[in-house]
Amino acid sequence: MSDMTIEQFLQKGKQSMEDSIEHLRKELAKIRAGKASPSMVNGLMVEHYGTQMPINQVANVNAVDSKTLAIQPWDKTALEAIERAIFEANLGVTPQNDGEFVRITMPALTEERRKELVKYAKGHAEESRVSIRNIRHKLMDFIKKEVKEGYPEDAGKRKEKQVQDMVEKYSKEIENLLESKEQDIMTV
Repeated sequence: MSDMTIEQFLQKGKQSMEDSIEHLRKELAKIRAGKASPSMVNGLMVEHYGTQMPINQVANVNAVDSKTLAIQPWDKTALEAIERAIFEANLGVTPQNDGEFVRITMPALTEERRKELVKYAKGHAEESRVSIRNIRHKLMDFIKKEVKEGYPEDAGKRKEKQVQDMVEKYSKEIENLLESKEQDIMTV
């Protein structure tokens, strides 16, 4: 038997599955559905004073309305760097610099673009499904190895059932997240 018990390994696997779901949530939040959201520029790096910094460390980002984001830098010299970072990020928007703010106006999404975004969201959901299947595979292998090394076989079967139940629970959550995002994207 190994240093880690089956129960500890299952907990670790469950945490990995939850991390995978959380990652999916973050990725889906980045997909804009025609609505302005500060989360769409999260993770955007701005070169300021010779270093790369996250946009939220050089500016305040707010949604003015459902179609407009306003980015107000704490230092006016960062305006051009923020504008450049938005261009380079290829977000599909054109920033407008008025000397105080950088404003981003969301263009209306075409039907074709909405379908592309749904496809993109489905790709992220599939990555999460694959991740969960890989975690399941590792857990099942660990349980089988422990059974070979003397862990009771019927208890091993119960643990395998527990793993399968976890996989089904998280797969259902992925489907719910995807369905919700798909509705959000396709709503005009």
